[in-house]
Amino acid sequence: QVQLVESGGGLVQAGGSLRLACAASGRTFSRDAMGWFRQAPGKERELVAGITGSAQNTYYADSVKGRYTISRDNAKNTVWLQMNSLKPEDTAVYYCAAAPYLTNTPGNYNYWGQGTQVTVSS
Repeated sequence: QVQLVESGGGLVQAGGSLRLACAASGRTFSRDAMGWFRQAPGKERELVAGITGSAQNTYYADSVKGRYTISRDNAKNTVWLQMNSLKPEDTAVYYCAAAPYLTNTPGNYNYWGQGTQVTVSS
């Protein structure tokens, strides 16, 4: 059974940091692009960071550039999202997902985690 399991969410004050992890199981994802999406109440799910299978290319939404860093370790089948200088507007459920190629379209991602809540207080 293929699974993506996120961890590391929580409550943090503005300016703080969190590190999310996404552990994959069931098959190797070394050739898949991995993305971190977020969805706040009443808003569409958006890609905030993505990384190709080789980790040679990354993508960041303008709203998180310079604050978030995506990384992966294919030997561990794990992807991380380091989030620094967090703002209240970063509050959302964060999901990791896998796709055959790096894209910002949620429908192109074949596998999804269950999500982890990130809440940033002001």
